[in-house]
Amino acid sequence: MPQINELIHTDPMSLHVYNLQCADGSYYTGHTEDLEARLAAHQSGAVSGYTRSRRPVTLVFSDSFATRIEALERERQIKRWSRIKKKALIDGDWALLRDLSGQGPSIGSPRTDVG
Repeated sequence: MPQINELIHTDPMSLHVYNLQCADGSYYTGHTEDLEARLAAHQSGAVSGYTRSRRPVTLVFSDSFATRIEALERERQIKRWSRIKKKALIDGDWALLRDLSGQGPSIGSPRTDVG
């Protein structure tokens, strides 16, 4: 698993989308301007909601965006994903992520497999 300093992008003008793994194994996705402060807030329980009762949390993925719109769109996209797809993103398994997105090799369908 990557070290936390490898996951935090420090460009002061960027917004961040991040995934946390909670103590119960679930994932939480969010966005913020200050990733280090937001992670500390999740860890301390200062953030009410999903993560408060699932601490400690571990930062497992982050990405930086130039605008809030881009970050929010990415957050919303990831939140719609299945757990296995989120895990592929976290693991950097781009082939599996592509396959799960329906852009990879065809698994086959009844219409194309009929011989």
